[in-house]
Amino acid sequence: MKFLDKAKIRVISGHGGNGMVAWRREKYVDKGGPAGGDGGRGGDIYFIADENMSTLLDFKLKSVFKAQSGENGGIKGMHGACAKDLYIKVPVGTVVRDTKTGNIIADLTENEQKVLIAKGGRGGRGNARFATAQKRAPQFCEPGEPGIERILELELKLIADVGLLGMPNAGKSTFISAVSSAKPKIADYPFTTLVPHLGVVKKDDAGSYVIADIPGLIEGASEGIGLGHEFLRHVERCRFLIHIVDLTAENPLQNYKIINNELKKHSQKLADLYQILVLNKIDSVSKEALDKFIDEFKPYSKDIYPISAVTKEGVNALLHFISQKVDEIPKPEFKIDVEEDLGAYDNDDSDFEITKLDKETYLISGGKVNRLAKVTDARNTEQVVRLQNILKSMGVFEKLHDYGLKNGDTVILNHLELAYYDDEFWGEG
Repeated sequence: MKFLDKAKIRVISGHGGNGMVAWRREKYVDKGGPAGGDGGRGGDIYFIADENMSTLLDFKLKSVFKAQSGENGGIKGMHGACAKDLYIKVPVGTVVRDTKTGNIIADLTENEQKVLIAKGGRGGRGNARFATAQKRAPQFCEPGEPGIERILELELKLIADVGLLGMPNAGKSTFISAVSSAKPKIADYPFTTLVPHLGVVKKDDAGSYVIADIPGLIEGASEGIGLGHEFLRHVERCRFLIHIVDLTAENPLQNYKIINNELKKHSQKLADLYQILVLNKIDSVSKEALDKFIDEFKPYSKDIYPISAVTKEGVNALLHFISQKVDEIPKPEFKIDVEEDLGAYDNDDSDFEITKLDKETYLISGGKVNRLAKVTDARNTEQVVRLQNILKSMGVFEKLHDYGLKNGDTVILNHLELAYYDDEFWGEG
């Protein structure tokens, strides 16, 4: 399966249903009244962490997610149905960033953790909601609120207990295939591991832990050379590291220092993680050479384990020690600053645009303007008066005057064509 640890997606929550203008028409009921129902709420969008996912590949195949809209209100006081919420599964370890603000809005680190990403629009009220003792027959209703549209960046930071580090060809893939059911590609050339691999290893008791096989690091990895820059972040959340050194390399000790230097350049926190030093490929060196290597590495690590990942010599002792350390070392406190996500609730679409079509005709467009126009009947004086009052409060008339609007000019709002006279609309065009 191809590994993908970054993705960009677009989410659109559900539009609220429009309210309804309706009247009671019941037998034996003298004088009916307003009976328009409310529109239903649009669907919310949530992210939910799923431990069964290990990649963001699904978002390469589908990048636009739209929740259902609420139903419009009905007659006889019947409310429109609310839309179902949309749940989008993401891997545990996914960090979510809003591209508009650049803020991190979610960090999903636990299985089944749920985060609201976009609130659905509120349903508009029907005319039954506006009846009062003074106004018993309201001729207007509300449009439903719009949904929220957002562009989000997803980044996956693998959550494993132990991270494997080392130069290309150090034997990390061979080791993880020997101790778990993971089947990474193994070959004798640099960068065999192009993507991280996760392996589940049984502990001495009934439990288990996860090892992440990270692509080989080389000098300059922290600056983006080789594959290391893309994957260094994946070991930040490990409890500790296993540093595998190839004893058949030209200078094993120098390679060890290069890797640790790259960790320090990436982050001090990463450099401070506890390491078990594993000297691999002892089947290919003499006993005298092995003793010399151990002496060379002793000043740098107190926990050194010589093994052969191919023959499995020394592997059981190493696994026993790893199990102990998994129990001893807690998961690191890795806190990402998550901003308060006001964007999940911000469905204000009060912006509008005015276009002068000719000397006497003006087009007003914008989300809220369009929604108001859709529930306005130009033949109904009360509905038109309410529309113009809302437009006044939005500053639409003030802006029209700046464009040169005068009495008798035509103003177009969605499907409505209305004649303008002194801050009022009259008639139907």
